[in-house]
Amino acid sequence: MDDTIRAELDQLKAEHRRLDEEIASHAAEADFDQLELMRMKRRKLLLKDRIQLMIDQNTPDIIA
Repeated sequence: MDDTIRAELDQLKAEHRRLDEEIASHAAEADFDQLELMRMKRRKLLLKDRIQLMIDQNTPDIIA
């Protein structure tokens, strides 16, 4: 895997972890904006999909 791609992948994974922690901390708050929480969850899901797509595109197909 290219170093540039690996760096971008690491950055996306770090943002995904940060969002996960932020969502967990805000979900416990009763007065936190539910719409903002939904946006954060949506962003986290998009990051997960993008991470998986990058991994899939950079994994060679091996025919067994």
